Amino acid sequence: MVRFKNRYVLCEVLSEDPRCRQCIEDRAVGLAVRDAIARAHGDYGLGCCCVSFTVKYLNAYTGTVLLRCRKDFQRLLSSALPLVRHLEGRGQRFPCALRTLHVGGTIRTCQKFLIQYNRRQLLLLLQNCTNEGEFLHIVNTVNCILESFYLMAFCALANNFPMCI
Repeated sequence: MVRFKNRYVLCEVLSEDPRCRQCIEDRAVGLAVRDAIARAHGDYGLGCCCVSFTVKYLNAYTGTVLLRCRKDFQRLLSSALPLVRHLEGRGQRFPCALRTLHVGGTIRTCQKFLIQYNRRQLLLLLQNCTNEGEFLHIVNTVNCILESFYLMAFCALANNFPMCI
């Protein structure tokens, strides 16, 4: 049996309109990327990339998108991503861009990179605080998120329920 090797491209949706991130859906991202591939590489590129192309993960709050394609055609996909100029969601069209953050061989390596990336972004956010009130607000928010995560993990262990992270 032959195993197909995939590549996972982790991207960030960049938009000046804050409503863009809340309105995007994985289907809209997939269609926009397929359209960009067709414009950049024609029918050949579209046929090559779309064999196993899927949007594996979309976080509308952070604007993070994980795309999967075959290893052989990852460069075709990556070269077409800058051509995505807008996303359509809920009947509206939002101008945006996709920035490639990481290319990995597994979802796990992309998750590890995303954790490190978010830590760096949080550190930059804390360094750019203008007063103590902003700093404390960010720290309290992060602490609340961590407490709810630990509570959820404890409940999962208490109920012998495996939790996927």
